[in-house]
Amino acid sequence: MLTLPNHSVEKDLSYEPKFFRIYNSTDRDALEVLLNSKPHIRIHDELDSQLDELIKSKYPKKKPDAEQLLALKLLHLGDLSMQDYGVWVYYPWSECLVHLLDEEEFVNMRTNRNVYKITPEERDILGKQIVGVVGLSVGQSVSVTMAMERGFGEIRLADFDLLELSNLNRIRTGVQSLGLPKVVIVAREIKEIDPFLKVTCFNDGLTEENMDRFFTEGGNLNVIVDECDGLDMKILLRHKAKSLGIPVVMDASDRGTVDVERFDLEPERPILHGLIEHLDHTQVKYLKTNEDKVPFLLAMIGVETLSNRLKASMIEVGQSITTWPQLASAVTLGGALCADVCRRIILDQYHESGRYWIDIEELIGDKTNKEDEDYKVVDLTAAELTREEMESAIAASPVENEYNITILDKDQVTALVTAAGLAPSGGNTQPWRFVYTDGRLYLFHDEKEAASWINYNNNASYIALGASIENI
Repeated sequence: MLTLPNHSVEKDLSYEPKFFRIYNSTDRDALEVLLNSKPHIRIHDELDSQLDELIKSKYPKKKPDAEQLLALKLLHLGDLSMQDYGVWVYYPWSECLVHLLDEEEFVNMRTNRNVYKITPEERDILGKQIVGVVGLSVGQSVSVTMAMERGFGEIRLADFDLLELSNLNRIRTGVQSLGLPKVVIVAREIKEIDPFLKVTCFNDGLTEENMDRFFTEGGNLNVIVDECDGLDMKILLRHKAKSLGIPVVMDASDRGTVDVERFDLEPERPILHGLIEHLDHTQVKYLKTNEDKVPFLLAMIGVETLSNRLKASMIEVGQSITTWPQLASAVTLGGALCADVCRRIILDQYHESGRYWIDIEELIGDKTNKEDEDYKVVDLTAAELTREEMESAIAASPVENEYNITILDKDQVTALVTAAGLAPSGGNTQPWRFVYTDGRLYLFHDEKEAASWINYNNNASYIALGASIENI
């Protein structure tokens, strides 16, 4: 009978590799103990090819032939053997031991193909920076892309979530990572790309309690990337960043939307460009339902600039889907955009705040004027309903005596309009106007009040008008 291991075995949550420089006797002894205790460790030794690359990089005009390369390599090794040279790096989560060039040579070679898009001097500046990333869906793509470019020396990662199966539509990892904290997954990926980068993990996510540590412990952040889902934390982290003069970068994972707030250069700048100043942000953390959060969410993301697909999806949240949709292509693009913006902020090459769109569908698409209802731009404005228009409509409406019209008095009108005004309407737009004249009450549809993307073909208005008539 097949017996599988108990699934509740405690998971390995390590993300820090161990370094062994075995020309040092202490490290040599420690590595020997490790190998004896774990004889199944996989050993990956490609130092010879790394040294080849290193030597060739010193002679870009004329690459040495095989004989010259060997002589130069032996000269470079000096008194050390090939086995003793460099550093052995042990990754406990994969039980793999890798032989690498040590830090200075490793960094020079790993970033060699960046030159001169990123100069060696710029690389050294970037290597002293501290970056914070909150939220590790888009945040994973940002973090890993910045690590690949070596856009920081330390990165602080904050997320409280465990990886779920539905996350694999946009988070680049394997099914063996299911159930692991997202911070551990991202930290491991960074360390496997570059074990010399410093990674600090906040497994509880960013909270009011740990916010000071996240922003300042071991040195202030140089830039923070906001990709968290919590509306309250989006607001709180901006207040903190503003108080410390730290720029905030955010990708919205829709239409290539990138948001930049340069609190380092504009200390009085309102958070989120002033888009939520009319709302009481102190109440956000107490909001429970999507309906309660919508006014803040729409103000933050700007409903006018959302893609049609996301607009359609928003009204399905809590109905046919559980949360906002994201695609891997958008998340990958967001990682690239944020990494690029953060690098140029750090290198003093970009100085503005603003919201920007790199809309792939708009930039790369059919240039013909085909009518496509799914993607057609809809005018969400309507003219104001004037008193003259209403009076003209009333004058043109015949009153036939056979309908036995009741002449209303003032108290009746007040009661009826009060009841009608209590009817529900989408977004509480109340798309109605009442006119009382000649003892009669007229109901008009006020299109200007109700014009919005949730009122397709005025359907929501007709439902609201029907509800007001029902109340009457």
